[in-house]
Amino acid sequence: MDTFWLAQQLTKTPTFKNPFPRRPWLEESGAAAPSPGNTGIKGIVAGGITGGIEICITYPTEYVKTQLQLDGKAGAGKQYSGIVDCIKKTVKGHGVLGLYRGLSVLIYGSIPKSAMRFGAFETVKKRLVDSEGKLNAQTRLLAGLCAGVCEAVLVVTPMETVKVKFINDQRSSNPRYRGFLHGVTLIIKESGVKGVYQGLAPTVMRQGSNQAIRFFVMETLKDWYKGGDNTKHVPKLVVGAFGAFAGAASVFGNTPIDVIKTRMQGLEAAKYKGTVDCIIQVWKKEGPFAFYKGTVPRLSRVCLDVAITFMVYDSFMELFTKIWP
Repeated sequence: MDTFWLAQQLTKTPTFKNPFPRRPWLEESGAAAPSPGNTGIKGIVAGGITGGIEICITYPTEYVKTQLQLDGKAGAGKQYSGIVDCIKKTVKGHGVLGLYRGLSVLIYGSIPKSAMRFGAFETVKKRLVDSEGKLNAQTRLLAGLCAGVCEAVLVVTPMETVKVKFINDQRSSNPRYRGFLHGVTLIIKESGVKGVYQGLAPTVMRQGSNQAIRFFVMETLKDWYKGGDNTKHVPKLVVGAFGAFAGAASVFGNTPIDVIKTRMQGLEAAKYKGTVDCIIQVWKKEGPFAFYKGTVPRLSRVCLDVAITFMVYDSFMELFTKIWP
């Protein structure tokens, strides 16, 4: 019996398990399905283009949000009574282009920021998907968190610090910054490199939570729409609607962090000993509602921002899938 069994084994055609199995979910058409080897690179390029387009469309709402967050309590240097008042006074004092003050900073920063965000997300996602090409709840949050932390450390913190200082500078009676290069040079001259890295901790917290929430919501809604069929196409208007919903979720989830980040990066940041001291001072002097200053303009901007971002990004990724092997 043993001899017969041995003969059977020796005459069998040997089989070997392919260490690099075919992954059809990475080969399908659509924004989430470029070839595995180029996923990160395509994400970087598509993300960079997307960032430049998006910021040019939505910047005025970012400007108003930042102005309202920098505004003090009534009677303590408060300049604006609300969104409309902020817009009116800005246009009256500086013209319509005043609403674009600091735009150059975000253009220089938005391209690498978006490139880093999507490149990091696609790279991490590729390594976390299961055998069916899907992310579970934990891995969605993790991939988004990694994307947010990467963009915060490498791009967002210096970009946001300079942007807030530029907008804050315009609030003074005698603005000092004559342009992007002059402003950055002056900041570094007076405060050193750390002058453009103020508020790193709250920025990492904000961007990490932002992208964790947004990518989690987007991936969840896309999976729900596809109903388990990874080859099903998601229309761009649907992607935009999902993006707006994801943006709203992130705003309500982390606006307090955004307010603290803005205070820590303003020209009066020196009055705070650190992030915790900033939180304590804002709570004591302005009350808990101060942590949600700028929520409405931020909500309008972020919903539009995220909707546009995911629609444009998906479009470029689909294009790259067709023309970029």
